Amino acid sequence: MPYFKHCSDKSFLIVCCMYFFPDTRVRGWFLLDSYLPTFFLTGAYLLCIWLGNRFMKNRPAFSLRALLIVYNLGITLLSLYMFIELILATWEGGYNLQCQNLHSAGEADIRVAKVLWWYYFSKVIEFMDTIFFVLRKKSNQITFLHVYHHATMFNIWWCVLNWIPCGQSFFGPTLNSFIHVLMYSYYGLSVIPSMRKYLWWKKYLTQAQLIQFLLTIAHTLSAAVKPCGFPFGCLMFQSSYMATLVILFVNFYIKTYRKASSRMTIKETTLTTEIKNGFHKDYFTTANGFPNNKKAQ
Repeated sequence: MPYFKHCSDKSFLIVCCMYFFPDTRVRGWFLLDSYLPTFFLTGAYLLCIWLGNRFMKNRPAFSLRALLIVYNLGITLLSLYMFIELILATWEGGYNLQCQNLHSAGEADIRVAKVLWWYYFSKVIEFMDTIFFVLRKKSNQITFLHVYHHATMFNIWWCVLNWIPCGQSFFGPTLNSFIHVLMYSYYGLSVIPSMRKYLWWKKYLTQAQLIQFLLTIAHTLSAAVKPCGFPFGCLMFQSSYMATLVILFVNFYIKTYRKASSRMTIKETTLTTEIKNGFHKDYFTTANGFPNNKKAQ
């Protein structure tokens, strides 16, 4: 049969089989052998948001300042570890930046897979971002973008770890880990009132996230243009998913920063029109020290 004729080629056989059988190098790793834990944890996350908002509706918000400082510091350090370890592991394995397959780097591939398991596991830890919003009654922060990103990433990375746990998969997490070092540092500092006046760079964090997604799409498509054996279907899925994040983040950016900028411009324009010949309009309500609507005595 033609299918089996094609699969007689060793390199093609590897690609064919990986679509049907998970990567044996990650067998037995925590949470990976069955999808059910990932599925139920995601369901519990969504249920906690719904029940939590109902529970907090008529209750005062929690402060959680000390807990948030510890939590954000922990995620920052974990992200820093993943960022550094991914760079070292891919350097050791001689990874090709343009396109890297799944089986040519030997022990370095295992090292990359171990870091990417932590990246996958960090996504369930980050569910706490939303739980803290619920407990602090920051419902304006619980947007569709926020919940969609958190819920889908955990599930997608279960699939990545089972079928494509190394190779070309390294690039997005490397960038994202660096962004998370900056982002969770910002979150941790924002909890401290005395530090808030120094946190002028939130806008640039969003810009950095958008650049991250665009770079990941470009890197993913580079492997499609000049393939190296990494599964084409996975490349297309990742590019499509990243495109949804770009659309949602651009929408968020416009609503958050462009509209805020427009409001400031309108406010400044209103103030400017109130000034005539160098004087504020209130000046003209008094003349020679007396209100205009009263005659001097």
